[in-house]
Amino acid sequence: MVSARPRIGVLALQGDFREHIASLTELGADVVPLRRPEEIGALDGVVIPGGESSVMDKLARAFGVAEPLSEAIRGGLPTYGTCAGMIMLSSRIAAGIPGQQTLDVLDTTVRRNAFGSQNDSFEIDIPMPALGEAPVHAVFIRAPVVERYGPGVDVLGALPDGQVVAVQQGAVIASAFHPEVAGEDRFHRRFLDLVRAA
Repeated sequence: MVSARPRIGVLALQGDFREHIASLTELGADVVPLRRPEEIGALDGVVIPGGESSVMDKLARAFGVAEPLSEAIRGGLPTYGTCAGMIMLSSRIAAGIPGQQTLDVLDTTVRRNAFGSQNDSFEIDIPMPALGEAPVHAVFIRAPVVERYGPGVDVLGALPDGQVVAVQQGAVIASAFHPEVAGEDRFHRRFLDLVRAA
């Protein structure tokens, strides 16, 4: 039974975890940084932030977090990943660095740095009916894109050219962009709804 203030862990090994902690705290969650495997069992949900996916992968394995986190998500732990977090959740990576691994919990193939370098960052409003009438203001920073996805994956949002940038599979949500940077809270609200429903 999830309490009125669900306990959310934000993977805090690298990346913009502080912004997610602030966003979720504002929405009434009890948010803690997640760095050790023994902390996973006390969580009602987890967020994997943006950052550098290959570094995050190495650190998650070095700290012993990757395998138990993957098991918990497969067991139904609601999860939201942004940018590098989307890559971490994906089953397959295109243009990954040699040896890069993932948590393999989202039936997608994701291409790293699909839009180029930091200088190619951009912002765009994307219609996402599943999140409401108003379009989502999306900030893309060295962002990935979903190249392929399995039958159990729902597309939440795509760019005008059809490139998929937000998906959901069961209790796992992933976006290629950074809602926490744009002050867009609907993804975090949807995630917390999943946490409370679990």
